[in-house]
Amino acid sequence: MADDHAIFRDGLRKLLDGDDEITIVGEAQNGTECIKLLAKLKPDILLLDLRMPDKDGLAVLEEVNFDQMPTRVIVLTAAEDDRDVVRAMRLGARGVVLKQSATDLLVKSIHRVHAGEIWLDNRMTAEVMKAFAKSSESGPRREKPLLSDREKEIVQLVAQGFRNKEIGEKLFISEQTVKNHLHNIFDKLGVSDRLELALYAIHHRLIDHS
Repeated sequence: MADDHAIFRDGLRKLLDGDDEITIVGEAQNGTECIKLLAKLKPDILLLDLRMPDKDGLAVLEEVNFDQMPTRVIVLTAAEDDRDVVRAMRLGARGVVLKQSATDLLVKSIHRVHAGEIWLDNRMTAEVMKAFAKSSESGPRREKPLLSDREKEIVQLVAQGFRNKEIGEKLFISEQTVKNHLHNIFDKLGVSDRLELALYAIHHRLIDHS
């Protein structure tokens, strides 16, 4: 976990130590320390504060290629600045948790993101979707897209973090067929990538995100 407030880190450690499935392997108090520890420890999850001295959370996301690492990032933020949240998601964060959220939500977010899902609260999901819609060149979205049952199955699996090959194996169809379905789904929903699709699914309650 990376946060410049020692008291907050201490509280977070005590909270997470109570979960038998979570082990804290390292702590950083600024972005530079965080990047060094990431390279050394390669943790499953990084809890990343957006506001830190030296390098902030967004700078860490920009500098580290998380596609080449096993680490999934959950951003911790005290401010509800939607622009920073949108940018963090675009840079590869898989979850956003407000520091003032209930403690059980943070623990739940860690388990969900570790399982491959995206974690945002309902208000932030709506705001991120709005921002993505504004930046999209695909025109207005349909309010009630007509997805087939098979397409809905694929949307749910994408939102749960499964890749095309894994989806094909689960549904007993070829990877190319999955790609064809995704092309049609993107077109119907007016989304441009898997992240937008997952956010759309959460926002429109196409998957259970309770």
